[in-house]
Amino acid sequence: MSDQELAIKIRGLKKTYQGEGASQPKVALKGVDLSIPKGSIFGLLGPNGAGKSTTINIIAGVVDKTEGSVEVWGFDTIKDTRNAKANIGIVPQEVHIDAYFTPFEILELYAGYYGIPKAERRSDEILKAMRLEDQRDAYTRLLSGGMKRRLLLGKAMVHNPPILVLDEPTAGVDVELRQHIWQYVRELNKKGVTIVLTTHYLEEAEELCDEIAIINNGELVICEKTSTLLKRLDEKMVIIHPASSIKSLPQSISDIGGKLNEDGEIVIHFSPSTITVGEILKKIAATEIEISDLRTEESDLEDIFLQLTKSRKE
Repeated sequence: MSDQELAIKIRGLKKTYQGEGASQPKVALKGVDLSIPKGSIFGLLGPNGAGKSTTINIIAGVVDKTEGSVEVWGFDTIKDTRNAKANIGIVPQEVHIDAYFTPFEILELYAGYYGIPKAERRSDEILKAMRLEDQRDAYTRLLSGGMKRRLLLGKAMVHNPPILVLDEPTAGVDVELRQHIWQYVRELNKKGVTIVLTTHYLEEAEELCDEIAIINNGELVICEKTSTLLKRLDEKMVIIHPASSIKSLPQSISDIGGKLNEDGEIVIHFSPSTITVGEILKKIAATEIEISDLRTEESDLEDIFLQLTKSRKE
């Protein structure tokens, strides 16, 4: 992929936080390379302390890198800071908003910081999109936690950036609000906005992201298309509900990994590359166990995430 096709380009990114007093320096990033395509929804995942927020903060320009380079929309964040920041909007994990300003005043203030003429500002449009039009002139100290988080998202959009970075944007919000935020994010992406997302909700990353990178202990573990990543685990599960209860499994079923769960169902974990569901059902039929119902389940992103991060710890 050429540099012109990249929204964000990171090469050899390292960060070491110097220890204070007797504490030792902490290495947060150990040479991360990332290529984030324009127009994509890109997921950046990892356990707590993995280096996700450090990466985001370096991209945002609020943390100094130790080594490496970061380009935002083709602009180096050190050599051309102004243009780099003009092309990105950051929604931080922590909620920091001036308590004595109204939502409208905050959006107008930040639009002014970016030099947007009053005639071109979209403050009321953004407040409506964030469902904050009724709180337009209320002090932000009176807003709920969910409202403040929506205001953060709106604040990041005042200068209409082509890249939007969301650091745990739905943490602590209810299901309805989460769905609204993601609907708005999808709409932005359809308009061409590149979305970079960090989240602990793996099901959201699985559903939303075109590509996912996993960071652990300051290192890039993997970066692949979501569809490719989900194929990484060659494992499925078939759950069979017998027509009548059984107390133990025939040896032929135990030999292929069959077990009885608490509900009396037969659970078999299998690899499709070694045995098919049809072959499993033939073995069940040979035991004269009558099947009342069955279902299959595939490995999901959480299984892959746990496997990859666990392997790096061992």
